[in-house]
Amino acid sequence: MNESATQPQGTTSGTASGVARGRAVQGGWRAFFAKPEVSVGVALALMCVAMTFASPYFLTVRNILNILRQFSLIAILAVGEGLIIITGGIDLSVGALVGMTACVGAWAALAGAPASLTLLIILGSGTLAGLANGLLVTRVGIAPFIATLGMMSVARGVSLLITLGSPIHYEPTWIAVFGGRRLGVVPISVIVMLVIVTAGWVVATRTVLGKNVYAVGNSEKAAKLSGIRVETTKTAVFTLTGFLTGVCGLILMGQLEGADAFYGNGYELDVIAAAVIGGISLAGGEGNLLGIMVGAALMGVLKNAFVLLAVPGYWQTVAVGLVIIGAVSIDSLRKRR
Repeated sequence: MNESATQPQGTTSGTASGVARGRAVQGGWRAFFAKPEVSVGVALALMCVAMTFASPYFLTVRNILNILRQFSLIAILAVGEGLIIITGGIDLSVGALVGMTACVGAWAALAGAPASLTLLIILGSGTLAGLANGLLVTRVGIAPFIATLGMMSVARGVSLLITLGSPIHYEPTWIAVFGGRRLGVVPISVIVMLVIVTAGWVVATRTVLGKNVYAVGNSEKAAKLSGIRVETTKTAVFTLTGFLTGVCGLILMGQLEGADAFYGNGYELDVIAAAVIGGISLAGGEGNLLGIMVGAALMGVLKNAFVLLAVPGYWQTVAVGLVIIGAVSIDSLRKRR
């Protein structure tokens, strides 16, 4: 008699269902680790382990807090930049706007403006610049790359006009708490980062604006046919990013108790790198804002590693460029598959 005929039917179906469940679990794990933010998190963990053996100073409390403080500004800016990239745009002016808002604020404080007014001037100048970027893109019809490249030059020029090329120093007021103070051992700037990244994630995933941002990035034409106000959505994310440059300008003022025209120089590359590494697709319509903090952390640990290992500073610029190229290449290959 054939053995298959004597085998209970339940056993056969049970084996098949077990294999199916095993494949589903295996596919689930593959899908989980295929997420950009997860793979970057694994790379970050491996880098931290390697640096623990490479330098005895890496895992000290002082160094860890220093890393957090340094990449907090990049993570804050990357929230706004990430939303812009998801809509299919880009903002190259974020670094220059950070410097401009800090210079405007320091100039106001030096002129004797009250602390509350200085705070409004810093945040307001960044917000207005972001609004201008949004209107140039949506109302005038200038490509985001060109519009924000022009704004970058304007903002840097305004900073130079205000400072006359020399740093501005002022008497710190209570607004310095955002940059130079700590809550226990944790810098206030790190707490601000956590609040903004969390708020950005909530906006992107739990609000109408967030849904509209993804819809516009996937297809502007389909978004318009669905009744979404594309121009308003784009203007909103550029304006929000401008506000965040003001927040970072405020933090820098508090940390350094002054301002310089070249504050924020090169931030745009770090911010775009953090967004792309964190899983934001440059093609638009895709990305998780929580991954941005992982990307910013990776950039922070990488730069800290260069310092601890005494690698020449200009290699940092090379590394950032290679990281951007690598992240975009991986994203492109993933989309092809």
